[in-house]
Amino acid sequence: MTVPSASQQSSQRASRLALGSILVAVVVLGLKFLAYVLTGSVALYSDALESIINVAAAVAAFIALRVAARPADANHPYGHTKAEYFSAVAEGVLIVLAAAAIVREALPVLMNPAPPEGGTGLIGLGVNLGASALNALWATVLLRHGRALRSPALLADGRHVMSDVVTSVGVLVGVLAARLTGLYWLDPLLAVLVALNILWSGWLLVRDSVGGLMDAAVDTDTERRIRAAMSTAGAGALEMHDLRTRHAGSLTFIEFHMVVPGDMTVTEAHAICDRLEDAIRETTPDCSINIHVEPADKAKHHGVLVL
Repeated sequence: MTVPSASQQSSQRASRLALGSILVAVVVLGLKFLAYVLTGSVALYSDALESIINVAAAVAAFIALRVAARPADANHPYGHTKAEYFSAVAEGVLIVLAAAAIVREALPVLMNPAPPEGGTGLIGLGVNLGASALNALWATVLLRHGRALRSPALLADGRHVMSDVVTSVGVLVGVLAARLTGLYWLDPLLAVLVALNILWSGWLLVRDSVGGLMDAAVDTDTERRIRAAMSTAGAGALEMHDLRTRHAGSLTFIEFHMVVPGDMTVTEAHAICDRLEDAIRETTPDCSINIHVEPADKAKHHGVLVL
């Protein structure tokens, strides 16, 4: 019996979480539409429309994670891990469409405010509150596991769901205030604010995903840890320069040049490379490291100096 590798186990966990997101999103969608029917609130209707995006985003994340888990092949020698970023970009596009639909429903009501057909609808508000509580719990799970698995798709899904929770709580407070005060224009106004909020959420998701697709470097703290590992584990080398890093889903690619004395044997240089790779992987799991060995006359006298 073949035991799955750590990377395969992480991919399987991420796929199960993405499948769970689909189930939770469908349940929340049903609850929020029920709340709209019970209240007649256009703000709650806009909240339900956003949940359609949650379902679509969860499906996109599941598909992207399945593709990202595929091993490297002849056509994709660096693997398929960047597929995770496409789910977040697709989610951003869907968010724009949802925001447009919300504004289309809300503006006519904002121009001619009237009491919602659903009456007080306290039961409906309670149903929506229950859906928001379920979303908050699941968003916490997605964010925690997304960080642990370093999964852009899970993190994007978790951030969007948490944004939905914040929006829903704001809508509930506003709708209740409109019912109690008789200021019925608050209801469609909140719907427009919901649209603006999810547009902002969509922008953040697309921005982060485009950074990954454009091979953005690792953050400053991660690069500092990598450089520290290079310095402590590079005994025998003269210097290391031209460090380059990039993310591709949960995988980090690291490459640099290592300068060694001209009379050092291949075996000795290879031993230093092994030490460097072990040290870097302790600080940056799930990484692919490429070290180019150069003789002393290629030294640039900058980068990581080894004492």
